[in-house]
Amino acid sequence: MASATEPDESTDAAAERRPRLTPPIADVRRAVRAVLPAAPSPAGASVSAGFGEPARHAGSPSSEAGVSQESPNPADSANAPLVLVALSGGADSLALAAATAFEAPRAGLRAGAVIVDHGLQAGSDEVAERAAAQARALGLDPVLVQRVEVAGEGGPEASARRARYAALDEAARATDAACVLLGHTLDDQAETVLLGLARGSGAASLAGMPARAGRYARPLLGIRRATTRQACEDAGLEPWDDPHNADSAYARVRVRERVLPVLEAELGPGIAEALVRTAEQLREDDDAFEAQIEEFIEEICEPAEAGIAITVGALSANPAALRQRIIRHVVGSEFGVSLSRAQTLEVARLVTDWHGQGPLELPAGVRVTRSGRHLVFSTTGSTEVLPHDH
Repeated sequence: MASATEPDESTDAAAERRPRLTPPIADVRRAVRAVLPAAPSPAGASVSAGFGEPARHAGSPSSEAGVSQESPNPADSANAPLVLVALSGGADSLALAAATAFEAPRAGLRAGAVIVDHGLQAGSDEVAERAAAQARALGLDPVLVQRVEVAGEGGPEASARRARYAALDEAARATDAACVLLGHTLDDQAETVLLGLARGSGAASLAGMPARAGRYARPLLGIRRATTRQACEDAGLEPWDDPHNADSAYARVRVRERVLPVLEAELGPGIAEALVRTAEQLREDDDAFEAQIEEFIEEICEPAEAGIAITVGALSANPAALRQRIIRHVVGSEFGVSLSRAQTLEVARLVTDWHGQGPLELPAGVRVTRSGRHLVFSTTGSTEVLPHDH
């Protein structure tokens, strides 16, 4: 047993493993703490207001204090809610994993990780296993490695994204995770907005990635990429650099390495932050529109055989922006089809420029027909509007 004057070797070893708290580490931790879901208190009551509220135990010190890495209230129970980090091994997700490993126990939560191996390059399995080892070293548990096949329409980026989210969904269901944290940063959001602008995708695309969507949360949308890299360096973590992130064959890489630097040079610093502010404002507008549509959609829709009917008078009485959103909303929610702007405008012409034109064929076998005072959307071509049961 060590005397009062002799240092405890285990304490010294723990101190050596403990990263010095720096502003980048503190920034990432703070961002994670802000989105952690509530955990039940020992009495069964929630210790925070809900998803996105900081869940703290009474009397726990601030994690910015930097005094101790030991959790005052570790989530020892196997029944504590689980938070999963989507970990690639890159600087963004690795900084996120380290911050979550620190913050989750203080919030009464367990923290784990899921690594998706896309198999798109030689040695991808080794990269995945390295990321898994880093996650375990951080104390994350469980650590899952999901191997997927990337195939399908839309190019390699879209295919990889679909495969990745399918794997994350499967991991979340298998572990009953309360949420999955994604490592997208402010820079990623700015790039997304620019790409949406270039495609002419409309306000929904320009609104960028949501901070929360279902089981997914993106804590780092207010954090710069340089901050996550510095946080890793300060914590002694070695991130993996994906060679695809330097491949100019990808539009996102060209935006990152060419377009944004030119905008910064020509228009001044702060372009990325300005793009993200624009996305936030557009998302607020989009949410307001969606809430408005949800409020009165039942008043203007009626059941139809193999589909749904919208009252033409209600559509024509609303501004174009709302009318077109209603059309997209109905087709998306009823048939799972996303309409382009051109397709939406053609449907709207059945309301605003009606002169007896025939039915329109939309993707996935959906047909829209003007029938009296209704627009009827169906999968069979039927235009019969069924009695509305109030």
